[in-house]
Amino acid sequence: MERLPEFIANHYVLATLFILMLVALALLEMRRGGKKITAQSAIGLLNRDEAVVVDIREKKEYSTGHIVGSLHIPLNSLKERMDELKKHEGKQIIVADKMGQHSATAVKQLNEAGFSDVVRLAGGISEWQGSNLPLKRKKK
Repeated sequence: MERLPEFIANHYVLATLFILMLVALALLEMRRGGKKITAQSAIGLLNRDEAVVVDIREKKEYSTGHIVGSLHIPLNSLKERMDELKKHEGKQIIVADKMGQHSATAVKQLNEAGFSDVVRLAGGISEWQGSNLPLKRKKK
């Protein structure tokens, strides 16, 4: 670490290219996956009835606990079930998954289907639980 400034001074072209690549990667990742929303922001939108949550986890994960009022549409059947979301046009769609890893794929599919106001829940249901927010458990 002590020699980092010396390395940067001697190899400014490499250092500049490295920083540009990092910025490009960050911008690409943000653009590809869509905008993220925090759990606290999601609560505000849900309370004002300005958003709907689409939970894309599998049935087994969904039944262990889900956001109250969320629609359960697993990622692998999202394309076939897009029509279920048509009645929620005009509202923001918040895509929730387990940890925020697969929601980018769902956001992309929804954007391609014509839904313009789609965001992903940052950190997914894990972050929701980590914020001590309630989950509804499916009765057996």
